[in-house]
Amino acid sequence: MAAISVSARRKTEPPAQANPSQGRAALRQRLRRHLTGHGFLLGALLCFAYFSWYPMVREVIMSFQKTKRGRTTWVGTENLERIFADPDFWHAWRNTLLFTVLALVLGFAVPFVVAVLLNELRHAKAYLRILVYLPVMLPPVASVLLFKYFYDPGYGLFNAVLKSLHLPTSAWLNSPTTSMLSVVIAATWMNMGGATLIYLAALQGIPGELYEAAELDGAGLLRRIRHVTIPQTRLILSLLLLLQVVATMQVFVEPYLLTGGNGPQNSTLTVVNLIYQYAFSFNNYGSASALGLVMLLVLAGFSALYVRLSRTND
Repeated sequence: MAAISVSARRKTEPPAQANPSQGRAALRQRLRRHLTGHGFLLGALLCFAYFSWYPMVREVIMSFQKTKRGRTTWVGTENLERIFADPDFWHAWRNTLLFTVLALVLGFAVPFVVAVLLNELRHAKAYLRILVYLPVMLPPVASVLLFKYFYDPGYGLFNAVLKSLHLPTSAWLNSPTTSMLSVVIAATWMNMGGATLIYLAALQGIPGELYEAAELDGAGLLRRIRHVTIPQTRLILSLLLLLQVVATMQVFVEPYLLTGGNGPQNSTLTVVNLIYQYAFSFNNYGSASALGLVMLLVLAGFSALYVRLSRTND
């Protein structure tokens, strides 16, 4: 009976109320625990906003303004009309699209092929990875100047190799027909290391049982790549394709240092080089901002369309 009465009293007693002071102390303790992490995140967010978001917003505003002798006036769409009427605008876009296509043919396929070859090797993988990634570790200016020496029609390495093989030499950067391809080759060599390592990491994540099953079915190397490697790395291939298109359309360093930005008969004039000329050669920041806004809209539209098509295919 005593036990029953005690249990009955426990059931009828109201639940113990939490001490407000203990709750506030626990809250302060959690805030102190996460204060350092939140501080670092806030600092990174402020830096990103100041150096990335603010210039984008400022560019949009300046594309509708005109600055002359320190005075800024609102001109509406005058800057956009001016750049669309400039013949160099369309010429720069043609060159940029040509560079993007050539860079995709070389810069997208070559790293994947190199990664597949490295993945098939049994020895010296670490040394070959370092060798492939070495151009990325070099300063871009040094790499470009090295290729400028290689392309020299008089004493350059490439023409020397062609002469030793009794093959016709090339003008490389001095010819409007080969200048863009020369820039693409240099850009591919400089930037392929990062993509190759990403592909290699994706390849090493593929289960070995899939390759063993394909070999048992009599599949050779090409069939294993087609039916196992490519489907298993489809996500990485799609992501890098999008990133490479966005990056190649913003090319600036390679054509600027190799050909001065224009090249023979404006054969290497790109959109970003034209933006640079508007801003720092003609002191026309309004037109430069308007052209930057056009490029922003084009890249944003392409990215949205690409993501939508990728989701539809999935």
